[in-house]
Amino acid sequence: MNAALAEPPPSIRPAQVFLALDYGVRRVGVATGNTVTRDARPLGHLTGQGEARLHEVARLVHDWQPAGLVVGVPFHPDGAEHRNTRRARDFARRLREHLAPLPVHEVDERYSTVEARRGLDAGGDLDAASAAVILRQFLEGLPR
Repeated sequence: MNAALAEPPPSIRPAQVFLALDYGVRRVGVATGNTVTRDARPLGHLTGQGEARLHEVARLVHDWQPAGLVVGVPFHPDGAEHRNTRRARDFARRLREHLAPLPVHEVDERYSTVEARRGLDAGGDLDAASAAVILRQFLEGLPR
């Protein structure tokens, strides 16, 4: 067999769906997107706390069957970590433990909220819009 034919070209590979989570202490924004369109759309937000939040994410994973999760991790503009950086990373770690073997990717989410505000309609869900920005960034970074 010709080595060039070993893998289907990217244009006919099946789409992989991803879910993005914009972690917040009170709410977690959720968005979905895929590797074909490399676009993302806001879905809404989760409000559960602790174990209930993990169960809400597990329900989404069951319903959407994603190839992986993408968690936004905030940093200061200079790249320094802060309290919410550690919280988001702890959330990603708990998801890895709770949903193994599903991959959980961390993405630098600096300025995602600012970008989400620019494109948000009045009354829109800022948390979900931020998750969509985070997911677009992740999808654009994947190899073609």
